[in-house]
Amino acid sequence: MIDSPNRPDQQGATFMSHLLELRDRLMRAGGAVLVLFIIAAPFANTLYEYLAQPLMAALPEGNSMISTEPHGPFFVPFKFAFAVATAVAMPYLLYQLWAFIAPGLYEREKRLTVPLLVSSSLLFYLGILFAYFAVFPLVFAFFTSTAPEGVLVMTDISAYLSFVLKLFFAFGLAFEVPVVTVLMVRMGMTTPENLATKRPYIIVGAFVVGMLLTPPDILSQTMLAIPVWILFEAGLYFSRSIKPRSIDDEDDEMDDAELDEGIAQFDELSDDEEPPRS
Repeated sequence: MIDSPNRPDQQGATFMSHLLELRDRLMRAGGAVLVLFIIAAPFANTLYEYLAQPLMAALPEGNSMISTEPHGPFFVPFKFAFAVATAVAMPYLLYQLWAFIAPGLYEREKRLTVPLLVSSSLLFYLGILFAYFAVFPLVFAFFTSTAPEGVLVMTDISAYLSFVLKLFFAFGLAFEVPVVTVLMVRMGMTTPENLATKRPYIIVGAFVVGMLLTPPDILSQTMLAIPVWILFEAGLYFSRSIKPRSIDDEDDEMDDAELDEGIAQFDELSDDEEPPRS
């Protein structure tokens, strides 16, 4: 009797193999973050001092940062060290994600995925650097200069960490606009000409995103919206050289995949056939 290649027990075995692979990928990702955190932990105070430099430079003479929680001076630097470890490990984390889903992708999608992962990581880091070196000095100088007479600006270290991590994430995410634009054009969801006609709506949307992702002040919102607009224009420029994915390409990929699947099933059936009895 010839076994069917789609038996429930075989499907269950395949599902379990996927779960085991996912577990291994998650363990590798978590292990990478843990190793980097162990390396960064001895320098936690130094890393936090470097993070606090934009605010410390903007504070009036005699003002300083404070901690309103007894455990704050100990735990807050370690929280930032863990965030640094996660950010440094991000390319490896994305690689683990790609390695898990790669077997289910077509060959053309695999060739497109690697450049997208690399460019996404670089743009995310670029957004963080832009926030630290360009946005923070202006924002903190503005905040400290508007304090009423007699008010000492003494920011809590935990509140400061939450504030800057939120801005880091906002700017890192906003700098992914070129990747999203190119990907939409490549997948055939839109065209460069169609995006160009929607430029006014994109600009308004950039300011709305800046309002939602940044603290409620016009300066940081504007400093996020303008780069988003510029990056959209960059993505629009590069997308003009991208060939959209057509239905014919999808049909060809599906035919190749079906052919490979049919050959694999035929080989499996041939292996499962019982030898003739004498």
